[in-house]
Amino acid sequence: MNDMTTAFPVDSAVAANFRLLQDVDVKLTVEIGSTRLTLRELLALGESSVIELDREANELLDVFVNGTLIGRGEVVTVGEKFGVRMTELVSPDKRAGR
Repeated sequence: MNDMTTAFPVDSAVAANFRLLQDVDVKLTVEIGSTRLTLRELLALGESSVIELDREANELLDVFVNGTLIGRGEVVTVGEKFGVRMTELVSPDKRAGR
């Protein structure tokens, strides 16, 4: 058998396995930024408190799937809700680090 004949069943099996997985739910999270607080600062927070984050207002937001960084995007509104417009996808070899 040549490479084309042996590769076809493998490609077909991969495609079939992918079809099995494409309806699996995953958790997508968008991170605006973060900060560190002491417990004293945390306990002092009230309804009108403002917490400064470590990200500039014009920076892209990090988009995670099941805790893995997959890309970056910007906030948009979709009717009465927030959304994220993906502007950059992170290649799999760069996903380990943030």
